[in-house]
Amino acid sequence: MDLPESGPNTEDEPSSHKSSMPEHLQAALSTDWDPAPPMPHPARPDFAPHAARRRAAVSEQFPGTLVVVPAGSSKARANDTDYPFRAASSFTWLTGETIADAVLVMTPSGDGHHSTLYVAEHAKPGELEYFMDYKHSPVWVGNVPSGANTSAVLGIEVRPLPALADDLAAYRDDQCALLRGFDNRVDKLLAKGSGEMLGRALDELRLVKDEWEVARLRHACEATARGFADVVRELPAVVGRDDLRGERWLEGTFWRRARLEGNEVGYTSVVASGPHATTPHWWRNHGVVHRGALLLTDMGVETDELYTADVTRTLPVDGAWTPAQLKVYRAVQEAQAAGIAEVKAGNAFVAAHKAAMYVIADHLHSWGILPVTADVACADDEEQPGAGLHRRFTLHGTSHMLGIDVHDCALARMEQYRTGTLTVGHVLTVEPGLYFQTNDRAVPQEFRGIGVRIEDDVLVTDGEPVNLSAMLPRDPDDVIAWMRDAQHTPAIP
Repeated sequence: MDLPESGPNTEDEPSSHKSSMPEHLQAALSTDWDPAPPMPHPARPDFAPHAARRRAAVSEQFPGTLVVVPAGSSKARANDTDYPFRAASSFTWLTGETIADAVLVMTPSGDGHHSTLYVAEHAKPGELEYFMDYKHSPVWVGNVPSGANTSAVLGIEVRPLPALADDLAAYRDDQCALLRGFDNRVDKLLAKGSGEMLGRALDELRLVKDEWEVARLRHACEATARGFADVVRELPAVVGRDDLRGERWLEGTFWRRARLEGNEVGYTSVVASGPHATTPHWWRNHGVVHRGALLLTDMGVETDELYTADVTRTLPVDGAWTPAQLKVYRAVQEAQAAGIAEVKAGNAFVAAHKAAMYVIADHLHSWGILPVTADVACADDEEQPGAGLHRRFTLHGTSHMLGIDVHDCALARMEQYRTGTLTVGHVLTVEPGLYFQTNDRAVPQEFRGIGVRIEDDVLVTDGEPVNLSAMLPRDPDDVIAWMRDAQHTPAIP
């Protein structure tokens, strides 16, 4: 990446790397500019009422208290290059904004709060920094929406970020609700700001999704399904290529779809071929895709509004199952079906996990791998001899909440989440797996190196569960037919 040849020093750049600029050159670079091309705010126009309703819910929980939620700042990747910025989830949930350094301030007012969004102001044509600021200038990184446009689209008052310190000065020594750890500059302005209660409250409010959020999650799943089809379409190009890191090629294929239809991938994709599929969080994705192997793909598109899908499919790369692969796959499929059936309002959050694990333990016992019955392995009393032995092969839980984070609402209290009950509007994954390590002597040779996970995103309703990612097949015969169709269908953006 090129940088300006010379210009005024900035506080985040070593002075030794910049040289002074003659006044005549400064004047030449600062003149004869028309207004910058307009940049409309990218937020969906239907977002503002939902954000206002969410801020009102926060206001009710913190009467008379200043509430401050920063978006966060860019983080350095190496030297003077940053990671792509991704705003704090609760900040975007409350505002619809996704830019770095922005701050939401909810000031006590009357019987509620007045909300103000502080955003950075960038140099305008006629100012030297319009040409020289390689991190923020429209010349270098593109124009940004005006404050007036941002205010109109998001339905919130917008003020310039430099005004934040003065506006918060009156609260410097007061107790307030501040989401700490996202912006050091804001943390220093409010030394007595506490984030524990605010973080918990925000995550608990985010647990129940409204219709708008469900629509965004559905879109994420639909885009993810198209990304899976893209990956299957590319399989013939990488299978059997010992000279190619095929997992990486497939990972990049899905990433292209995520960037086309959304903001990014919602998390680091897992593209695991053969024995790599026995590693649930396989992130290296540097392996060869061998013939006869299974390919476990755990991937999700994150929408522009930051809602993410989280879907896993396990596929035979040759388009045909071996008997051992099919035996393991059908057990996991049966377990997932049992888990999804338990995703109902009023049921315990852990009901899906218990149902899925019982099915898997029963299969493991019938195969002679598990020395105890499913009743013993899945006993509620974890101190009972034999309880939990199936976990050697299942490794992880079956469900987590899903939304604007892939592992959504992690700060919610246990009784509101993992030990709580499901309610209409919850969205959770159901993702049982079986993982037989290559070096596990407790496993028959035919199963070693096989890893299978099937994962879908399920909405709790007042009736039957709704599988938001059901457009991707799970039945083993349907999987083969879908793979065949995908490989003979041109990619359609």
